[in-house]
Amino acid sequence: MDSKGLWALLWVLVVVGCAVALLPVASVGAVADAGATGATVQEDEEPVEREELDEADEVHIDVSLLENGSATFEVDYRYFLENENNTEEDWEELREQIDSDPEAFTEAEMEGWDSIRAEGQNETGREMNISNATVSTDESPAPRDIGHVQFTFEWSSFAYVELTEITAGDALSGFTLIEGTTLQITGPEGYAVHEHEPTADSTEPNAVYWDGGGTEFNDDQPRVVFIENGDSAAEATEPDDGLPTTWLAVLAALGLLATGAVIGWWLRHGRDDKPAPGGDVAAPPPSNEAPASGNAAGPPPELLSNEERVLRLLEERGGRIKQQEVVAELDWTEAKTSQVVGSLREDDEIEVFRIGRENVLSLPDEDEE
Repeated sequence: MDSKGLWALLWVLVVVGCAVALLPVASVGAVADAGATGATVQEDEEPVEREELDEADEVHIDVSLLENGSATFEVDYRYFLENENNTEEDWEELREQIDSDPEAFTEAEMEGWDSIRAEGQNETGREMNISNATVSTDESPAPRDIGHVQFTFEWSSFAYVELTEITAGDALSGFTLIEGTTLQITGPEGYAVHEHEPTADSTEPNAVYWDGGGTEFNDDQPRVVFIENGDSAAEATEPDDGLPTTWLAVLAALGLLATGAVIGWWLRHGRDDKPAPGGDVAAPPPSNEAPASGNAAGPPPELLSNEERVLRLLEERGGRIKQQEVVAELDWTEAKTSQVVGSLREDDEIEVFRIGRENVLSLPDEDEE
């Protein structure tokens, strides 16, 4: 091959090599152009969204409990408008971003809450789920102009329920309230706060409120116990508190009537025990007591169901007994006792109420319709 042929071959190799080298570059450019509104932009936008939310002046977390232990969460990010941090223009820009793609904001917010849920599930052993998450924006003009970004969602098995008592907070164990963050836990309608820890910054009959500022709950905090119908009604039945004056008067009157009846009976029949003419002795009045027999106590405990054993124990105690005494008397666990008591209560075999911090079981009043 002469020199002209070699030069021609060299030029062909150079052209082919350049073409092959340019193919990957052209492919990357085409993918970037095609995904300009896809994943590339999403990766850039998500940190901006979280940064915008983190610039809120206050964050209010409101937890509303249901009787089954689930809870509705409302997380309210508040932006004080016309200050150095958040202007009207900043707020309107954030609001437009949320309204144009609410799913992205909701997903980012729920990612953080789901981590808290997972820790709460491991801590409590209760299976929990977060669902029905939504986001909305709003403004309130008084007492100052405030922009609101509100997330709402449902949290199943958030609280522990036992009979008429609901204990909440263990799913948030170790939760920290930073400056500008508040937490409020509200009980269901008809329930009142019985006890709570740590000491709340504000309390209502059925709600407790903690204000942030570095408040860090311990491993077993926050903890709020709600009781159906309130604690005051239960404490009114405490024996140590005494009975109302009206009832004391009624009992005293009944006592006098009973004493008078006994005296009257004795005056009429007291001499019947004296020897009758002819040496005969009057027969004593018939006794109301049943003759003793081996079957008076009923079948042995091992032949009774768990429910029958509780009912027998109630009858032996005059129709009323504390639940903890059932645990001790029958040598059962608290969980087993609660299960049996719950079954009896559902069948209207017994009634359950509270005295102080304890459950008291009683047989239903037969006179009630």
